[in-house]
Amino acid sequence: MTHEEILAQYGPREAMEYDIVIVGGGPAGLSTAIRLKQLAAEKGQDVSVVVLEKGADAGAHTLSGAIMDPQALSELIPDWKAKGAPLNQPVTQDAMVFLSENSSLRTPNWLLPQCFHNEGNYIVRLGFVTKWLAEQAEALGVEIFPGFAAAEVLFNDNGSIKGVATGNMGIGKDGEPTAEFQLGMELHGKYTIFAEGARGHLGKQLIAHFKLDAGKDPQAYGIGIKELWEIDPARHKPGTVVHTAGWPLQSDTYGGGFLYHLEDNLVTLGFITGLDYANPYISPFEEMQRWKTHQNIRWYLEGDESKGIKPAKRLSYGARAITAGGILSLPKFVFPGGALVGCEAGFLNVSRIKGSHAAIKTGMMAAEAAYEAIVAGRQGDTLTAYETAFENSWLYDELYKARNFKAWFKKGLSTATLMNGLEQFLLKGNIPWTLHRDKPDHLYLKPAAECKPIEYPKPDGKLTFDRLSSVFISSTNHSEDQPAHLTLKDASVPVNVNLAKYAGPESRYCPAGVYEFVDDEARQGAKRLQINAQNCVHCKTCDIKDPTQNITWVTPEGGGGPTYAGM
Repeated sequence: MTHEEILAQYGPREAMEYDIVIVGGGPAGLSTAIRLKQLAAEKGQDVSVVVLEKGADAGAHTLSGAIMDPQALSELIPDWKAKGAPLNQPVTQDAMVFLSENSSLRTPNWLLPQCFHNEGNYIVRLGFVTKWLAEQAEALGVEIFPGFAAAEVLFNDNGSIKGVATGNMGIGKDGEPTAEFQLGMELHGKYTIFAEGARGHLGKQLIAHFKLDAGKDPQAYGIGIKELWEIDPARHKPGTVVHTAGWPLQSDTYGGGFLYHLEDNLVTLGFITGLDYANPYISPFEEMQRWKTHQNIRWYLEGDESKGIKPAKRLSYGARAITAGGILSLPKFVFPGGALVGCEAGFLNVSRIKGSHAAIKTGMMAAEAAYEAIVAGRQGDTLTAYETAFENSWLYDELYKARNFKAWFKKGLSTATLMNGLEQFLLKGNIPWTLHRDKPDHLYLKPAAECKPIEYPKPDGKLTFDRLSSVFISSTNHSEDQPAHLTLKDASVPVNVNLAKYAGPESRYCPAGVYEFVDDEARQGAKRLQINAQNCVHCKTCDIKDPTQNITWVTPEGGGGPTYAGM
């Protein structure tokens, strides 16, 4: 059955009315909700606020490095320490290391630009921070609906945003309602705030519908792949932050690694690959696994029997796309009846590799603009006060100073290192020039015939792993009896174009083994694309990097996907 046929037979949908509807229960969405309730409490008023979260609970889909700048959190909740916010490990030292295959070179700290200094910041497990923010929001009276995925934007007759509808539950693979069928519900708001994170499903639609990116640079993305390890206490250095550049990536590919020492003998290992890479044989997952074999990284993970040091244990795995275009790629983030906050719009500062402080700050600014509108009796108009607040904020200044950071890497690692050093260290962000990019990530991919295949080493199951064993420890689960949420506009394109011209890059850029080219039983010697949608960790890489833009990520049933344990 089509969506329209389901509504005709089982509708109308139940509708719930709120002052503010927020889509996404991450730091941006929850900060929006908290600030709204704070403002209402200060004035003795009531503002009804609901947060929809597609994960099974708050923080289930949250994944980040993460080093957190507490500036915005301190503005939102000044007594966060007393309230038990899980910012437990302050940064104690920074290291920036350039790797070659068999050696390394550490940059002296006095030469590091301010963006690479982390004094006063905290190494956190952002999933735990998100869970704590949800507790603060609920204590203020915010309604949070976990396990409900916003699947559709609703519009008023005048074209403004009316709210959203959640996806139907209990639809079988054949598209027909099953015995467990439940019709989605509508949530109407005077304003709807979208906080889905990078490459949000509804945010993507809104940007196109309202042409919010007109006159802006195309957004740039990276994929971050992360593992959480428990290491031997003798190798643990609480508060140490290590960033690496160079090997194993070629100099024309943006990316690098990070190793952060949390408390309790835990370290987070991660690797970011810019999705504007050209060689279709690149596998971001395999690059991350190979990076761990460098002597500077494996030293923390391998045991040493002669010294009584036990091998480290991998605890969890995940992947997520990040926005990297910065302020030049920032779309217009307000429109009639709604707004984009956090990574939904692309507020991450790639030079600092930080986005949680920007998510919290933009959520606060959107909340203040929306509250002002509601108490003035307005609804459904454009929250221009949010735009004005951003332009006058410390966040605007921070992002503007870093506007060229990512663009320099298209000229190679050496040039990028030199020019970013000049801009951020010598000029301290006071840059008299601006670099622009003119095409989206998927257009950078070259035909396979023009590129050299990459032979990646086989995983050893101790230091390096395969995709399926990695997905297993992400606790990813989707009901197998539901339509695939990874949809193809044209089913013939993966084989006839992507495989033929680009050697099937979807089988490599996906970090979860979702896409496989297998023998086509119906046609001898031919291949077909098999989509293992149940493996999907919701990273959105396929939606971004598919060279033909034939893959569209849509929301699965609420509650599906990874269940990250404090990633």
